[in-house]
Amino acid sequence: MSLSDLNKRSREIFRSIVETYLQTGEPVGSRNVSRNLSMSLSPASVRNVMADLEHMGLLHSPHTSAGRLPTEIGLRFFIDALLEVGDLSQEERQRIDVQVRATQNFNSTEQVLTEASQLLSGLSCGAGVVLTHKTDMRMKHIEFVRIEPLKALAVLVGEDGSVENRIIDLPEGLPSSALVEATNYLNAHLQGRTLSEVRKELEKVREADQAELDLLSRKVVDAGLALWSGAGMDDPGTLIVRGRSNLLTDLEAAEDLERIRLLFDDLENKRDLIQLLGLAEKGDGVRIFIGSENNLFSLSGSSLVVSPYRDRDQRIVGVLGVIGPTRLNYARVIPMVDYTAKLVSRILG
Repeated sequence: MSLSDLNKRSREIFRSIVETYLQTGEPVGSRNVSRNLSMSLSPASVRNVMADLEHMGLLHSPHTSAGRLPTEIGLRFFIDALLEVGDLSQEERQRIDVQVRATQNFNSTEQVLTEASQLLSGLSCGAGVVLTHKTDMRMKHIEFVRIEPLKALAVLVGEDGSVENRIIDLPEGLPSSALVEATNYLNAHLQGRTLSEVRKELEKVREADQAELDLLSRKVVDAGLALWSGAGMDDPGTLIVRGRSNLLTDLEAAEDLERIRLLFDDLENKRDLIQLLGLAEKGDGVRIFIGSENNLFSLSGSSLVVSPYRDRDQRIVGVLGVIGPTRLNYARVIPMVDYTAKLVSRILG
């Protein structure tokens, strides 16, 4: 469907209904629409147009009211074709700058992202969300420490100050010197690189380096890298959600509370987050997912406005944004998310 499918009268009535819904969350009746239009139309004429818009799949009528609400298709059409996106005020920009940049002193990427999530929640009255790849952090140091005869603690330190620990299995009969050798070998190759970059590099030089490492030391190296690689498959990354309580306000009925409970369950279980991250990373700028457009929100009927952020090499390493009801203030939230994502990218760069 395109804008040309609607004449001027239908367009104005549809815009009035959606904008009123985004403000109130209530079904919109023909009498209210008639009063709000710039042109003179009777409620009966408005009802005829509303019936046409319903037939086109842009509106629907809940059983409890004669008024109309936009469908998910209608909201998508409104956002793509009719929404006039505003800009942030200077005061809002300054607030975002001050709060997010203050975390630079902590030298921790996670603290920067947590503050960004908290800030977006406060500004939008929704839930602020950040999803980032764990395995894409740039590494500073790795060390293997034996804790049992056949187990070792692998300690990974990122350039951002983050530390991750994993337990790996050791080959039988492994001497302590092999752990030292594996540690030294990886530290010589990994500094300033991501795990994925290290794995690719080691695959290229593996044959040439056969003499550098004995068989047991190579097994430790492979086990350490495979462990973090496998974790990336089971765990899509770090999820930070702030302001969940905002999603519990203005609930109209028990079914609304159930939808939000389903959303919380999905977030806790990280269902479909890999797919969500992949969709949001497909292009620059803000992406908007409404209701069932993403599996994560198919049951809860929520909307998500997200934008990717980048590291110092301009690689997309995660997304941040706002979760809320489908009647989000998109015109305000979109520039807010876009500005915050660009600021986080500059800080991480």
